[in-house]
Amino acid sequence: MKPFAILIAATFALAACGDRLGGGNAVDLNAGGSGAGGFVPGSASDPASVAYFQQSVGDRVLFAVDQSTLSPEAQNTLSAQARWLLANPAYTALIEGHADEQGTREYNLALGGRRANAARDYLVSQGVPTTRLRTISYGKERPIQVCSTEACYSQNRRAVTVLSAGAGV
Repeated sequence: MKPFAILIAATFALAACGDRLGGGNAVDLNAGGSGAGGFVPGSASDPASVAYFQQSVGDRVLFAVDQSTLSPEAQNTLSAQARWLLANPAYTALIEGHADEQGTREYNLALGGRRANAARDYLVSQGVPTTRLRTISYGKERPIQVCSTEACYSQNRRAVTVLSAGAGV
């Protein structure tokens, strides 16, 4: 009977201390885990993250039919990409050239290559070292829209800048 009384007394003593003990070791799950700059590292609000690059800077530029010439809008996007790449030297980029489904496979591979090179050349003209950039053409093999309308074709005529951390793009 005596051990039972000690156990009951200890339980009440711990319960009474619960509020005072909880404050020192408590973790505020609503704090959001923000970094020093008020953002979650690696999230779209982190200006040095891939997610920020994709969503805020823009990772792609679009082209007109059978063209590899950069529009003023594409140049603006690529200028922003260049500024971001210069501010974040730990990243390298693979620039993917794409085409819509019209035309032969060979023609679209060549056109995708010209588009990727046009984007790379513009980034280099803005000061991005060539050692940080690589290109590849997928032609019409990787569409993001699959349908046979101009709205879909226009989304597939693109160059996409894909980031990678480190020297091995």
